[in-house]
Amino acid sequence: MAVYRIYEKLTLPAAQDEAWDYISRPENLKEITPSYMGFVITTPNLPEVMYPGMIISYRVTPLWGIRMTWVTEITHVEEKRYFVDEQRIGPYAMWHHEHHLEPAAEGVTMTDIVTYKLPFGPLGNLMHLIFVKRQLRKIFAFRKEVLEKKFGKA
Repeated sequence: MAVYRIYEKLTLPAAQDEAWDYISRPENLKEITPSYMGFVITTPNLPEVMYPGMIISYRVTPLWGIRMTWVTEITHVEEKRYFVDEQRIGPYAMWHHEHHLEPAAEGVTMTDIVTYKLPFGPLGNLMHLIFVKRQLRKIFAFRKEVLEKKFGKA
């Protein structure tokens, strides 16, 4: 079974604190997720500050109108520098998403590294070629567009 990786980098003309305050708040995920994904946070009373061990549940509609539960655990946090979320329940056999922030001459550079595996063996690999890879690129392109509208282009 293949393991895939997405590597996205975006520099924004924002202070590191400002970018961290935005990306580290789960309630902002809806804003940076395309509406067709039907993204809804289902965890009640989320704390304002992210911490290792934090569990967040969502409902998403990633494929053909099929609504799914997605549960992630925040496994690592270094305040204002990075955090990692890992899927515990959801559409992937494995999902490990690293969110890094580094100061840059133009402001702050955000780097996302997503390592993931699809279920269903060869069928999952075929779905990756036909659909999943393209959909993930669209989601990250949307995210970039929203973040550049919010913070500006570097």
